[in-house]
Amino acid sequence: MHTSQDQNVYLSSGYQRSSKREWKPLEDRSCTDIPWLLLFILFCIGMGFICGFSVATGAAARLVSGYDSYGNICGQKNAKLEAIPNSGMDHTHRKYVFFLDPCNLDLINRKIKSVALCVTACPRQELKTLSDVQKFAEMNGSALCSYNLKPSEYTTSSKASVLCPKLPVPASAPIPFFHRCAPVNISCYAKFAEALITFVSDNSVLHRLISGVMTSKEIILGLCLLSLVLSMILMVIIRYISRVLVWILTILVILGSLGGTGVLWWLYAKQRRSPKETVIPEQLQIAEDNLRALLIYAISATVFTVILFLIMLVMRKRVALTIALFHVAGKVFIHLPLLVFQPFWTFFALVLFWAYWIMTLLFLGTTGSAVQNEQGFVEFKVSGPLQYMWWYHVVGLIWISEFILACQQMTVAGAVVTYYFTRDKRNLPFTPILASVNRLIRYHLGTVAKGSFIITLVKIPRMILMYMHSQLKGKENACARCVLKSCICCLWCLEKCLNYLNQNAYTATAINSTNFCTSAKDAFVILVENALRVAAINTVGDFMLFLGKVLIVCSTGLAGIMLLNYQQDYTVWVLPLIIVCLFAFLVAHCFLSIYEMVVDVLFLCFAIDTKYNDGSPGREFYMDKVLMEFVENSRKAMKEAGKGGVADARELKPMLKRR
Repeated sequence: MHTSQDQNVYLSSGYQRSSKREWKPLEDRSCTDIPWLLLFILFCIGMGFICGFSVATGAAARLVSGYDSYGNICGQKNAKLEAIPNSGMDHTHRKYVFFLDPCNLDLINRKIKSVALCVTACPRQELKTLSDVQKFAEMNGSALCSYNLKPSEYTTSSKASVLCPKLPVPASAPIPFFHRCAPVNISCYAKFAEALITFVSDNSVLHRLISGVMTSKEIILGLCLLSLVLSMILMVIIRYISRVLVWILTILVILGSLGGTGVLWWLYAKQRRSPKETVIPEQLQIAEDNLRALLIYAISATVFTVILFLIMLVMRKRVALTIALFHVAGKVFIHLPLLVFQPFWTFFALVLFWAYWIMTLLFLGTTGSAVQNEQGFVEFKVSGPLQYMWWYHVVGLIWISEFILACQQMTVAGAVVTYYFTRDKRNLPFTPILASVNRLIRYHLGTVAKGSFIITLVKIPRMILMYMHSQLKGKENACARCVLKSCICCLWCLEKCLNYLNQNAYTATAINSTNFCTSAKDAFVILVENALRVAAINTVGDFMLFLGKVLIVCSTGLAGIMLLNYQQDYTVWVLPLIIVCLFAFLVAHCFLSIYEMVVDVLFLCFAIDTKYNDGSPGREFYMDKVLMEFVENSRKAMKEAGKGGVADARELKPMLKRR
């Protein structure tokens, strides 16, 4: 049942539920897609079973304390494993896992391929010879060779080269909370990192990139904070000066793109003219890398600026539509200030779920029974049907993540629909966002579960194809590579289209309280019948929000260029600048995506309003005065062009025929 305040909101619209299926907010609510809600609950119960099973059988001690290659958990007494040598040892005083060859990495399975032992202490300094290893064992009581070899035999036994660690033994330190000895110098992981970062072909380049990030970490942190502040400022600007926002963004982007391009060319010319005789040989390669990076940045910025100007030239005649819609969206944020904080709640929920998912995944890695592999060492594997829990867990990651994002979309849609179809804004609920959350939990969780599951069905095949493409890279023929890329591209486009349709379906559900399929069909009919308005309002609005993201990225990137250019102790600042720009774009996207969502919901409400109402007595518009003025101006312009009657008849006809 609704509260009296909710009933006032929906009754004020005058919309009634009937068999005629009119697009009107309802007087009462009914639960939608209940079977899908039950299916989602059952799926979550399955996720909980996996978590409980992994914790109960996965031996949390194996995850936290680690275990050696013989199945012994470090830091405790162990039971003897049948037919496993060196098992059942007392490692009460050996609390750390040490790898004989920590740099021997399995690039396919992404793990260290080495014998693991439990030791008393990690070697804090590099050990170059077996004599150093022997001295370390005698002084610290930490034997780094196999359990079968005594410290006194390290330098005399013929098996020492096999049973002792690979020389030189790198200096290492225990990982906090996980008791693994990890090399302090990450250079031995350069090959592993190079396999993950395919554009790096020279280890020296990788080292310089990592050095640049470590040297500039304070600047990177400050620039990331700057992008967050700029995003908040832009949200304030959107709220209070939405009427002139489009022109401000246009002017600022023009000045920012021109200024950024000019600064890049100026820095390139300045560094190119600087004398190289005064540069020491060690820094000459770094200077050349930076000069080459500046040239690439300058050319890319020039091309981007030209393309941006051409797009803005084409869109200039449709700015009036965007101004009207942005003005109403600004009013929405004034009446619903909690919308600004939606990215934080969604991000917080996603982080909590991802932390739970990762911890369960780590526990799953230690589940199963001890089995002996080909080398005679112990691995823990799950047999039978339970071995497919990994796939279930991965599907859960995608579905529940999409479910959380869909809940945000439904919450925003419900709040904006309540605002739009309330004539007297003084009759709005005290907190429309919380009222929308309440309606979501009570009535529409099944719809959200179904919509997010559809996205999951598209996302999983695309991820499988992407994995196949990465594994077969360089092995498949040109035809197979083309087919794979085409399938991936098609699935990506389908996913984007379904995301957009889902968002409009949630808006339709917030209005009519219909199930997902009915809402998606009705929303699709609206979008098709208003194709020109979709192109004119939605596209231009999204483009202007994209300009806002570009403004934040350009401002943060320009500040980064200036700071990194005058930082005297930097090395290569290509990677730090890329990190800063990516973070700035993600922050801007998180904030402006809410505004984009509001614009899309307002557009669907606007389309419904113009289809059912024409401004005559008894069929008054619900839209804001700014949008009403725009409709009247559009009618006058069409009539003056001799097309007003036909266009009005086409645009204002009912979307669903009345019977």
